[in-house]
Amino acid sequence: MFQRILVATDGSPLSKKAVSRAVEMAAQGNADLVVLHVIPRYPQSFLEGAATFSAEEIGRIEKQWAEKAQGMLDSIASQASDKGVVAKTVAMSSDLVAESIIATARKHRSDLIVMASHGRRGLQRLLLGSETQHVLTQTTVPVLVLR
Repeated sequence: MFQRILVATDGSPLSKKAVSRAVEMAAQGNADLVVLHVIPRYPQSFLEGAATFSAEEIGRIEKQWAEKAQGMLDSIASQASDKGVVAKTVAMSSDLVAESIIATARKHRSDLIVMASHGRRGLQRLLLGSETQHVLTQTTVPVLVLR
């Protein structure tokens, strides 16, 4: 049914559920898997909520985040391989999570996006936004949302 499934993960327990489901679907349908983790950029000003550090310190922090992300992605690729699924991992640095998901799905010609949603409502959703909602409204690729 699907030939290439993109699963977006942030490493949270909810997103691990989405990863497991995507691996299961890829195994059942003999599909390839693209596993994406979007690494946030370090805030650069007080207005973004961060203390100021030197460029070297920020570079070190972002490198740690990238290494942690790659470790998580490698673990997921191993999990997929154990199920007979070919998985490609993508770590991307961006503050635009939804746009990164959509662009990666387009680049890899994914025919399904699997992602989790925290199901925030009301003021919390307004303040925090919804990457899932943004993906749902901006992509032409079908999206499977897990809660």
